[in-house]
Amino acid sequence: MPPSPDRRLATLRGADHVVLAFDDERLVGFATALSDGVLMSSPSLLEVVSGHRGRGIGTELVRLIRVAVAGIYGLDAVCDGDVAGFYVRAGFLPVEGMVLRNHDALP
Repeated sequence: MPPSPDRRLATLRGADHVVLAFDDERLVGFATALSDGVLMSSPSLLEVVSGHRGRGIGTELVRLIRVAVAGIYGLDAVCDGDVAGFYVRAGFLPVEGMVLRNHDALP
């Protein structure tokens, strides 16, 4: 289940870096990143509304996040397998990783 609109807004407010994509005045996508401000950053959320996917919006949002953290040593993305190819095309290298999810935290 995806996060509620209120949770998404809280994510935008709490992120270290936020980039937004608009179609005229309508928000159609966003990306956030968390960072220690020195060595590491992680894109934490990337979303593009379904009717606007396939237009390069997600690619541009990732590019803008990369610009925002350009002085940082590492930008590590954790993603589901079905979108890993997107991140590879955006210049990320595949590595092994582990995650822990708390599904009860989502309303």
